[in-house]
Amino acid sequence: MKLKKWVFLLFTILLLIIAGLYTKQAHFYGTHFYPKTVINDVPIGNMTLPEATKRLDETHADDIFSINNGEETWQEINSRQLGLEHDIKPSLEKKLNKQKKFLWLIQRFFKTDVEITDFNLDEEKFNRTTDGLKEALAVLNQDQTAPQDATIIEKDGKLIIQPEVIGETYDLEKVVAEIKTALSSNKTSINIEKMLVQPKIKSDDSSLKKALEEGEKLTKEPVVYQINGKDIEIPKATIVSWISFNNEEEKVTLDYEKVYGYVQELGAQYDTSVNPTTFKSTKRGEVSVPAGSLSWTIQTDAETNALIEDILKGKGVKRSPIVNGSASASSSLVGQTYVEVDLQNQHMYFYKDGELFLDTAVITGKPTTKTPPGVNYLWKKERDSVLKGTNDDGSKYAEPVSYWMPIDWTGVGLHDSPWQPADAYGGNSWESIGSHGCVNTPPAVAEKLYNNIEVGTPVIVF
Repeated sequence: MKLKKWVFLLFTILLLIIAGLYTKQAHFYGTHFYPKTVINDVPIGNMTLPEATKRLDETHADDIFSINNGEETWQEINSRQLGLEHDIKPSLEKKLNKQKKFLWLIQRFFKTDVEITDFNLDEEKFNRTTDGLKEALAVLNQDQTAPQDATIIEKDGKLIIQPEVIGETYDLEKVVAEIKTALSSNKTSINIEKMLVQPKIKSDDSSLKKALEEGEKLTKEPVVYQINGKDIEIPKATIVSWISFNNEEEKVTLDYEKVYGYVQELGAQYDTSVNPTTFKSTKRGEVSVPAGSLSWTIQTDAETNALIEDILKGKGVKRSPIVNGSASASSSLVGQTYVEVDLQNQHMYFYKDGELFLDTAVITGKPTTKTPPGVNYLWKKERDSVLKGTNDDGSKYAEPVSYWMPIDWTGVGLHDSPWQPADAYGGNSWESIGSHGCVNTPPAVAEKLYNNIEVGTPVIVF
């Protein structure tokens, strides 16, 4: 009996000792983590909260964030340099408080592996560091192929859609955004290989396809200029070459510089202010008459804008150019009513509505003050004027005339000349008794001309 009592007593004492030791260890795990606890791949078993916090802070202090470009590492940056500050203690404390301390023995056989992503991001640090990264990427982009939007181009006389080019330049803002996202997800790297600037407009863009249809429509309508009484159609191939696509506004437009160049060439070829006019004379057949007071000059800037506006309406164009001068560009300078002064034959003709109204011998400028040739016009009619000027010897003259009809801006005009002998008109009289440049006309003829001619009538001198 005594043996049984001793055995029971010993067993009881042993149980009490074991229970005490277990309880003591349980209290230990009330302030320490389970033995096989791993946080963020860092073993913290049997550590107190301050010890575990310190260990994790020290571990994360060396965290490196990698920016990869394909299979190569482009940049490695300390996470804290990027502004990432881990705030692990609150989560660690919650984890510790949730431990069932009296289950510590069972937990010796199970691993607790937890990922804690609590952190704070210092925006100022982050922005400062990523600004440097953007500068480095911008330098890298300088040697890369830039993206190109799909657009409309002319090829072989037709409009086609030129596909977009993806390019190889990195999207700086996207890279920065991906870094921030990765940090917030506790990732340690990103790959920028496919973070490229994308074209804004691609070949399947509906607005681009619609613009192509509109462009094709523009080329089907004729664009015609009326110049000097003739129709000049702009070749369709030329118009096709002008059409382009405004990627920002996503609409068809015309290349201003190309249209400007065409209008400029049009002026160089047709401006009557610089080009001579072919004229069918009474006695000498076709003659080339230099530019005079009756002329026009295409206003290149205004005409370019107007032409572009008209073409883009898509209804075809028939117009005469915007000009500056004394005549319209649409019709011929010389119509059915005009005065013809033939310097070689010393003769003047006045045609009215296509019919010869009068013709007369005249006396034009003497050799030292020759009458200048040109396509001019009668810009004023004046009775009883006094023509003043300077003689060859420097003396002044003042000649009264009854019929004054100026034709240019240098003082040249048609007028009666009662001081000339009646039989002196025509022939070679101009060489000896010629005028100061005007066309001396017999008084009776000058009166008839004055009474039947209108201001604006062309006067061709050649």
